[in-house]
Formats: sequence, structure tokens, C-alpha cells
Amino acid sequence: MIEIKKWTEQFLAALEETFGGRIWFFGLQGSYGRGEATEDSDIDLVVILDELSPADIQAYSRMLERFAERPFLCGFLAGKEELLSWDAADLFQFYYDTQPIKGSLEQLLCRIDPEAANRAVQTGVCGIYHACVHNMLYEKDEAMLRGLYKSASFVIQAVVYLQTGRYVRKREELMEAAGEEERRILRTFAHLKQGGAIEFGEMSETLFLWTKKWIGKEKLS
Repeated sequence: MIEIKKWTEQFLAALEETFGGRIWFFGLQGSYGRGEATEDSDIDLVVILDELSPADIQAYSRMLERFAERPFLCGFLAGKEELLSWDAADLFQFYYDTQPIKGSLEQLLCRIDPEAANRAVQTGVCGIYHACVHNMLYEKDEAMLRGLYKSASFVIQAVVYLQTGRYVRKREELMEAAGEEERRILRTFAHLKQGGAIEFGEMSETLFLWTKKWIGKEKLS
């Protein structure tokens, strides 16, 4: 498996070679950021430049091609001003799930409050509800169902934050902090992530009913 600290140092050197002093922030998200990566994990990178142009996007794309790990690279590339003006509901997850390597995201904190966390819950469950129903009716796609359970785990992080006042990054700790219905969702997500068998109908119904409960629910804080 990749030694992520050494690898990100090499990646940062390539970034600085490509963009010089224009790098406002560089960080790591996802399983590598949480210290939960496996051999198959993507490397989820966050790069924020002073501003972003189409030429910058192409330059970044060419830079990525230099890495043997290119098939595993994903993440977020943006300009500083766009990020500072981003929807606060998205910034909630973005801020707390990002491990800084260069720079800081502290400027985002003024936008992240209980209202943003509540909106993150509502937009999250609404999106999962719609996709779950669509998948039950039309796609019947197991990979899509896995993805929806992953999305639900992020929503649960916002739920736990509103209930406890703390953001829980690691999945095992989240399981301990969540309520019983949320733990059921997290257990299924863990089962699917480990390659467990899919009971498409039952798992879809469980997820649907969970999102249905949360849609329009009174704000937690």
C-alpha cells in the first residue's frame, strides 16, 4: 500500500513545480485522510489555487498523468474565491473531512454552523431518497446501492455532529456515537465495503425508510 505521507510530499513538489506560489491550499480527504485506506482506496486530493482557469485544469491534468497512481487519483480542484462562496452545506463536510497538508481552511469556519449542518443532512437524505427510489425502479444496480450507503455514512456524520457537537471522522468511532437506526446503516455500509453479499431488496428498503424518516425532520440544533 502507498506510504501516503511520502507520496503527498512528492505530489506537493509536483504541484509547486506546476503552479508555483499560486497554491492556496493542498490537503487529503477520504480513507487516506482518515487513516483507513486499503489497497483499493482512491487517493482523494484537494487542491485550491489562487484562481482557476481552463488552462490550469489542463495543466493539472497533465501533471496527474506523471503519477503511476493516476487510476486511483480523484478529488477536488477549485479556485479560492469559488470555494469561499460555496454552498455552506457542502462546506460542512468538506472542512471537517479534509486533512490539511499545505495552507489552512480556517476561513471557511465562519460559514459552517448548525444551520449548514442541518442543510447538509436534508440535502443529503433528499438526494439519497431520490436515487434509492430510482435504483429500485429502474437501474437495480448493486454498485449504485453501495454508493448510496457510502453517501448515507457522510450524512450520519452531520447527524452525529448536530447531536453531540463534535465531528467524528473515523468509521469505528462514528458507529459508537450514532443512534441505533444510524448504526444499522453504518453496519450495512461496512458489510458492503468489505465485499459482503448484497440483499438488494432488503438493503434498498432499509435505506429508503431511513431517508424518509429524516426528510423534513425538525432541525436538530
